[in-house]
Amino acid sequence: MAVRKDGTILGIKDEFLYDTGAYIPYGLIIPIVASCTLPGPYKIPNYHAEFKAVFTNKTICSPYRGAGRPHGVFVMERIINRIAEELGIDRVEVRRRNLIQPDEFPYDVGMIYQDNAPLRYDSGNYPGLLDKLLAMVDYDSWPRRREQYRQEGRYVGLGLALYVEGTGVGPYEGARVHVEPSGKVWVATGVGTQGQAHQTTFAQIVADELGVRVEDVEIVTGDTGAFSWGTGTFASRAAVVAGNAVALAARDVRAKALEVAANLLEVAADDLELADGQVRVKGAPQRAVSLGEVAVAANPLRGTIPPGQEPGLEAARYFNPSQSTFAAGGHAAIIEVDPDTGMIEILKYAVVHDCGRLINPMVVEGQIHGGVAQGLGGSFYEKLVYDDNAQLLTTTFMDYLLPTAQEMPDLEIDHLETPSPLNPLGVKGAGEAGVIPVPALFVDAIEDAFKGYDLRIREVPLNPNRLRELLAEAGVPSRAASGT
Repeated sequence: MAVRKDGTILGIKDEFLYDTGAYIPYGLIIPIVASCTLPGPYKIPNYHAEFKAVFTNKTICSPYRGAGRPHGVFVMERIINRIAEELGIDRVEVRRRNLIQPDEFPYDVGMIYQDNAPLRYDSGNYPGLLDKLLAMVDYDSWPRRREQYRQEGRYVGLGLALYVEGTGVGPYEGARVHVEPSGKVWVATGVGTQGQAHQTTFAQIVADELGVRVEDVEIVTGDTGAFSWGTGTFASRAAVVAGNAVALAARDVRAKALEVAANLLEVAADDLELADGQVRVKGAPQRAVSLGEVAVAANPLRGTIPPGQEPGLEAARYFNPSQSTFAAGGHAAIIEVDPDTGMIEILKYAVVHDCGRLINPMVVEGQIHGGVAQGLGGSFYEKLVYDDNAQLLTTTFMDYLLPTAQEMPDLEIDHLETPSPLNPLGVKGAGEAGVIPVPALFVDAIEDAFKGYDLRIREVPLNPNRLRELLAEAGVPSRAASGT
């Protein structure tokens, strides 16, 4: 890395190996994503990334929530802290001096992303995000509080990390919205679902556009009999690509409903509104027809259909994003370490997340909770261990540790909304955000807990035994030896 004396980054050169295992079924998507994620929210005028894919006789490496992003963020946030250490500048101040500013969007990073489109950040407010995060952990008072812990014989550190996540990758998704004579709305889209609450969020989008209850919207996903074309659920893309296809189809249905109802009520379409399952005259809600009645009228058994209009109150639309959207966030944690056992306890965990316009905050926070759990597993508990012949040794849950509800901290989550200008809903993806910065902030917190010792951690996952080894190498005394 090349840095000015004031902490401003001039350039970074990154070279790394990608252990793909015995096969490479997913190509080079993971190292490409890692390379493109490394710059994060920082202005880096000169950046060189180079990787080599290495075949080994181990388990194949395949994309899994985060898919290379945690690795890039780990390196970048380690670099930021190294700059702070070498120059004697607070780690937060180094981040501030290098952040992309709100008036610099869209910001061209100068690379090509996994969708073969420019790596161009569409919107964001990274300084505002950092300010929210620091307030949540009371960062200004932290040096004093850390010293108080140390006087009590406790090793407690505060770690933080920022990231930018590419989301909403194309090429397309589509949806069909159909209103039944009963007034119920049927929606089909090609994406699959594995627990991301698509049925809830897509129903909310349709209910908002058509003025019906969420309970009256039925969502069908991943059924080729209901909708033939789709790309898939991956890369934090469903809400961005399929969600906007649903919104566009619902808006077409809305426009048709207004046109048909205008004929029924003998008023101009501009004088009508959709609400409570009805199309009604603005200012005179007693003059109304139900959406179901409009659906019947849109498919007349006798008479004529206006030129250019198709029968039925339905529409199918596709959304093809011009490029990915870029969500962002920051995590901070206060972690206590027992130097005798190598065990940790998370005393506080804070998250600030920006995925553009929030469709359903509870759903987004659920995704963050799951991601943090995965990130903690990958930082401290989970590890595939092989012998010298590449035989996997961690083959059962007796050997392969997983974080449980007991290890998970309470999360404090705040949101920052900078709508994306790239799609009608202004949304960005959220599915992988929770996991991305966790390894970086985890290691930062541990180093901070032992500030004053020669502890520099360059690896994850750790585990209690490995952490004890690193602490011993750094000269950290045991509690017994220190009289505590």
